Amino acid sequence: MNIFVRRGDSFWYYSQLFAVPIQLIIDSNPSVDPNRLSIGQTVRIPGFVTITYTIKSGDTLWNIARSRNLPLDALFTTNPSLNPNALKIGQVIQVPLRITWRLVNGKQRYTYATIMNDINRLVRVYPFLRRRSIGNSVLNKPIPELLIGKGSKQIHYNASFHANEWITTSITMTFINDYVLALTNQGAIRGRAVLPLYAQTTLSLVPMVNPDGVDLVLNGPPEQSPWNERVVQINKGSRDFTGWKANIRGVDLNDQFPAKWELERERNPKQPGPRDYGGEKPLSEPESIAMAELTKNRNFARVLAFHTQGEVIYWGFDNMEPPEAKTIVEEFARVSGYEPVKTVESYAGYKDWFIQDWRRPGYTVELGRGINPLPLSQFDSIYQKSLGIYLAGLYM
Repeated sequence: MNIFVRRGDSFWYYSQLFAVPIQLIIDSNPSVDPNRLSIGQTVRIPGFVTITYTIKSGDTLWNIARSRNLPLDALFTTNPSLNPNALKIGQVIQVPLRITWRLVNGKQRYTYATIMNDINRLVRVYPFLRRRSIGNSVLNKPIPELLIGKGSKQIHYNASFHANEWITTSITMTFINDYVLALTNQGAIRGRAVLPLYAQTTLSLVPMVNPDGVDLVLNGPPEQSPWNERVVQINKGSRDFTGWKANIRGVDLNDQFPAKWELERERNPKQPGPRDYGGEKPLSEPESIAMAELTKNRNFARVLAFHTQGEVIYWGFDNMEPPEAKTIVEEFARVSGYEPVKTVESYAGYKDWFIQDWRRPGYTVELGRGINPLPLSQFDSIYQKSLGIYLAGLYM
C-alpha cells in the first residue's frame, strides 16, 4: 500500500499507526532515506492494500475508520487532500485494508503461470520480499528466486527439481505466504515468533527449478517447435506425461551435479527420457547451471531440496557431511515425523554436490506418500507435516 508523507511523519510513526514492524517498512522502501522524508513522498506499507470507499449519507471519517479497526489518521495517509469537514455523498476515498489471509492458493494445479502470478501478488503486498531471476530454462522461462530476511545466516530452499513433483512448489509458496503474513501481523507460526527469524536469517527460495517440466506434466507439450514433437518422441510416443521428472530435453536435473556423477551415469539411461538420464556431462542444462551458479555466489549455511515422496529426509553423502548435520536432521524429524536416512545408493544430486563441495549440511526432503504426482487431496496433510521442517530450517 502506498501512503503519502506529511509534515512530521516518520517510519517509526507509520510502524505505530499500522502496527507493522519498523524493519519491514524500512526494507519495503530501500530507496527511501528514513531520516530525510519529504512532504508528498510515497512510502510503501507492507501487509496492506487500499480499497475504494464511496461516502454515504451519515458517514464520518471516524465511523469509517472504526468500522475497519483503523486509527483515524490512517485515512489521511492514503487521502492527503481529504477535508474531514467537507465530505460529500458519492465522494470516493482510499481506505487501508490489512491483509490477514493467504494470497497463495496452493491447492490447485500449480503451473509456471500460477507461480509467477502469485509472486507478483506477494511482492506487491509484501515489498520487503525481494525477487530476482537466477537464469532461464530451456524454453527461456526466467527461474525466479525469492529472498526474505536480514540475517547473516543464509539458508536455501528449492522445489520442483523434478517435473511431476510440482506439489512441492505449491507447498513452498504456501509456506512463504504464511511467513510474510505472520511477519506483518506480528504473529507466530506453531508458537514461534517469526520476526526474530527474519532478523537472524536470510532465506533464499527457488520454488520452481524446472518450469518447463512442470508445465509439460500439467499442460502437455509446449507450443514451441521442435519441442512439441520431441517430447512425445522422448516419451516413446505417449502424450501422458504424468511420469515425467526431467526437464524439457529429457535430462533429470537432480542427476546433473558433479558429485560422483560418473557412478550415477553408469547405472542410468544413456539417452534422454522422462527420468534418470543425467545428461552427457554434469551441469549441461541451463536450469542446473543456474542452481550451481546461485550456490557458488552465495554463502549458504545449509540447503534443503524439497521432493516427493516417502516422508524421509536424506542427509548424508559419502560421509562428507559435518557433525551438526545429524543434530539438525533430528530436529527436522521431531517436528515432522519424517524418517532421517543418512545414505542411499544415489549420486549427482544437488544436496550431494553441496555437501561434497562445501562440507555443510544438505538435505533432500521427500514430502508425502504415494505415487508421483501426488494428488492435491494430500496437500493439507503434507503441509501440516512439513511446516515444521520449513520453520526449523530457519531457526536451527
